[in-house]
Amino acid sequence: MNGTFPEVDKCVVAVIPHTHWMDFFLGLVVRSVIGKEINYIAKKSLFKPPIGWFLRWTGGAPVDRSKNSNTVDSIADLFEGRKVFRFALAPEGTRKKVTELKSGFYHIAKKAKVPIVLVAFDFDKKEVKFSQLFHPSDSKEEDFMKIKDFFKGVLGKVPKYSF
Repeated sequence: MNGTFPEVDKCVVAVIPHTHWMDFFLGLVVRSVIGKEINYIAKKSLFKPPIGWFLRWTGGAPVDRSKNSNTVDSIADLFEGRKVFRFALAPEGTRKKVTELKSGFYHIAKKAKVPIVLVAFDFDKKEVKFSQLFHPSDSKEEDFMKIKDFFKGVLGKVPKYSF
């Protein structure tokens, strides 16, 4: 591991690159090693038995992702309603190659008034790298330049799909 996970009870955890289904299980291992509860969301309908118990056990939180629901607001509400909520997601939004990140993680952090922790799963260097706490500013463009710089050169499990 490169760096340490910051001591914070609430944050958005942006994990890049997401190139393989194994990234989820690597995340569970990393969570265990650092000794922090890390959460994620899944659609509400998945939280029924039998899979619901596994999702909750691994930090899953149900969210209504229907057309009439604003996902950013729903996740911001999760932050408000919990003492500890570290929300992990892959800003690429897919395991395939992308050239731009989706901005939902950024808007969630701003709406919930929480910092962002950047986490790189670098399979080439065989390391997991953590950033310091990153507080979104009033300049999305400048912030995204800093975010992209943190992940520069990081290769995922499937290198050709890396951000």
